[in-house]
Amino acid sequence: MAAWGIAACAFALPPEAVSHIAFGDNDAKLSAIDELVGRGDLSALPLLQGLLDGEVQTIGADRVLLVKGDTAVDAVSGQAVTPVPEGRDDVVVNNRLRRALATGIAALRLAAPEREVRLAAAKELRNSADDAALPAIAGALTKESDPEVRGLLALTQASIELASPDRATRIGAVRALAASDTGATKTLLTALLERRGNVYVEPDAEIRAAAERSLRAVDQRLLTGEILARIFSGISLGTILLLAALGLAITYGLMGVINLAHGELIMIGAYATYVVQNVFRLHAPAAFDLYPIVALPFAFAVSAGVGILLERTVICHLYGRPLETLLATWGLSLLLIQGVRTIFGAQNVQVENPNWMSGGFEIMTNVVLPWSRVVIIGFTACIVVALWLLLTRTRLGLFMRAVTQNRPMAGALGVRTPRVDMLAFGLGSGIAGLAGCALSQIGNVGPDLGQSYIVDSFMVVVLGGVGQLVGTVYAALGLGLVNKFIEAWQGAVLAKIAVLVFIIIFIQKRPQGLFALKGRTVEA
Repeated sequence: MAAWGIAACAFALPPEAVSHIAFGDNDAKLSAIDELVGRGDLSALPLLQGLLDGEVQTIGADRVLLVKGDTAVDAVSGQAVTPVPEGRDDVVVNNRLRRALATGIAALRLAAPEREVRLAAAKELRNSADDAALPAIAGALTKESDPEVRGLLALTQASIELASPDRATRIGAVRALAASDTGATKTLLTALLERRGNVYVEPDAEIRAAAERSLRAVDQRLLTGEILARIFSGISLGTILLLAALGLAITYGLMGVINLAHGELIMIGAYATYVVQNVFRLHAPAAFDLYPIVALPFAFAVSAGVGILLERTVICHLYGRPLETLLATWGLSLLLIQGVRTIFGAQNVQVENPNWMSGGFEIMTNVVLPWSRVVIIGFTACIVVALWLLLTRTRLGLFMRAVTQNRPMAGALGVRTPRVDMLAFGLGSGIAGLAGCALSQIGNVGPDLGQSYIVDSFMVVVLGGVGQLVGTVYAALGLGLVNKFIEAWQGAVLAKIAVLVFIIIFIQKRPQGLFALKGRTVEA
């Protein structure tokens, strides 16, 4: 709160209220605060905020100053006081006054021109308002045009009016609370239906009946919010599994390579993102929020390059030998982990979210969608579409599908299968790098990052059907949703066990997965 802000706003305050706030007892202070809040005048904000922040001081028996640093302003006239007088006394504020001040400041901010300020004030009042804020809330309701702010204010008003001695006011408040979606409202309504012995806490039968109807509506809304939250969490988990499994679906589906180093390719993509972040922080701090846009192609290129190197030097010599391939890729994964530990250290590194991926937006009181998760869901959808277009609309995609369905025939028709293998492995590795870039925005980045996703990736690929992009999408989203709903019911550990048991039983009954791969070699 700058001194110029005080001078611009404080001159309209009534001297009696300022005097009571500075020199009166606690009851007088509370009455003066209620008077200023009831006026609904923004000119009271600097004084109330200064009182809350310990910036209101007195000189003698009649002068009140708002002092901040080396500047002072007279609380009544708004005139700057220079030099700042000596011998000032602080105005003491206890916890009771602090609560009243916080509520009053929030009530006055309802008249602010900025929507974000009014929304924040309405949310604060929802949890702390009392009847002293009713005039300001009522005044704000007559002027407020934003539906979200109006809804919060209406519910806050109803919560306060629930304690009114007037029966009609209380019934109206109970009915208005039916539009709420907060647990606190449920607590208020439940209290009206409680019994002490054989006597209801609320003696009025009509109010109890209205409370029962409102409580059912609130319960339904809360249940809807919980279901929406679980669906979003399931889709979010599913997209993470899909990101981790997409690259594996290409390499495993095309070449039959059980690549246990796939998780480490994800880890390399995450570390590539970390490197780009540090470059931006050191050399282009003003453009820091743009670093993920640069990190995406860089992570893809680095992981794809490492994947092609592994395929050309080791894996290409082991085609058709699954056990040796499994052992070799496991060894490669250990080498990659140790290499990262040598370069970056064994501790996790920090990758920060840009501002546009921080925070979230609230669709219901109990449902907040983080922007980072929303962006990753959209990013995954873009990758799936791009991969589908590549496989179905490009020459490389045609060759990859031909080699997947019948490698000998594709080779006989002139397809250079070793080159297709190399490019396919590089593509799958690059997509793993993109997954690492995305995962760096929602979790820790460390040498063991890939180990957390390799088993889940194989489960998704096997369940969806080897070599089937659509099957991988369905399997990842399905596993994510099932996992989150079971987790809400029985906990995370039992959810993992249940999903694993389901996959084992499913594969026993349908070894080809959700979608069977078609082709002469497969059908032979």
